[in-house]
Amino acid sequence: MPVGINVGHFFDGPPPRWGERVRRIEDLGFDGIWFAEAYGSDVFTPLAWCAARTARIRLGTAVAQIPARTPAATAMSAATLDHLSGGRVVLGLGVSGPQVSEGWHGVAYPRPLARTREYVDVVRQVLARERPLSYDGEFHRLPLPGGTGLGKPLRSSLHPLRPDLPIQLGAEGPRNVALAAEIADGWHAMFFAPAADAFYRAALDAGFARRPGGRPAGFEVVATVPVVVDEDIEHAADRVRPQLALYIGGMGARGANFHHDVFARTGHAELAARVQHLYLRGEKRAAAAAIPTALVEQVALIGPAGKIREDLGRWESTVVDSIAVQGLPEDLESVARAVLG
Repeated sequence: MPVGINVGHFFDGPPPRWGERVRRIEDLGFDGIWFAEAYGSDVFTPLAWCAARTARIRLGTAVAQIPARTPAATAMSAATLDHLSGGRVVLGLGVSGPQVSEGWHGVAYPRPLARTREYVDVVRQVLARERPLSYDGEFHRLPLPGGTGLGKPLRSSLHPLRPDLPIQLGAEGPRNVALAAEIADGWHAMFFAPAADAFYRAALDAGFARRPGGRPAGFEVVATVPVVVDEDIEHAADRVRPQLALYIGGMGARGANFHHDVFARTGHAELAARVQHLYLRGEKRAAAAAIPTALVEQVALIGPAGKIREDLGRWESTVVDSIAVQGLPEDLESVARAVLG
């Protein structure tokens, strides 16, 4: 199973020894390097930086926020980077949540699936470059009606290196996962649990059933997975618990936290509610402590290298085709030995 590194996004700045570690990711044999964005560092700039310092690894957005850019702007960035990197870009897209979409980007959030469908359609038209861009949708109308009246359909002046540049959707709910299967080239999963494989397999199959020709060749499921190599399993779990508490309890508002919903759907509704209650009260340590090790092991690879290699087999028997290690491990060599063999 191919394994990449999902760096996420920057906080105080790039990680220590950044350039050295990016080159080491490629040298160790990882499949790709992925970046995310929230409301700080963007997703394309660090990928361009990495493209200049690597030669083989894939360069993926996991994910580029749909409300952050017009679809044409996203297509421009992806196509430009694909040229500069020699065809290594994977464009992952996601709608984010209402707090970021409306609070940071000023873009209305309702009907995210319909917005995503139109957005992907426009991006594909720009990349295909078959005709000047014209679109009459509910959320995207090109050229813009009204205004000066001078807008006209345009064709990208850049000839894309790959008109079929792969597009993945970051999705967690079953309808969004099905949408990825219907309109995209892959699904980028977060908090995937092998025990829930049948649930996600059914969601994907529902989407493929709506797609002419069914599942396309090359459709890829990538799962971002926390990996902690440590002889002490509890110590390893302790390094994952705060992050799980943040996402279950604090990412999004009460009643509008899609990460929380993942755990509620997979049989942990009571625990997820407790973690959220503690986290939103400011009791972050208590929220993390409430997460049992067994739950950490469902969505993460933790413990000694031998255990991780054995547990990785659970992902290999699911719909997942490749994984991306969540975060940038301090000891890349230990993680590589555990997950790359």
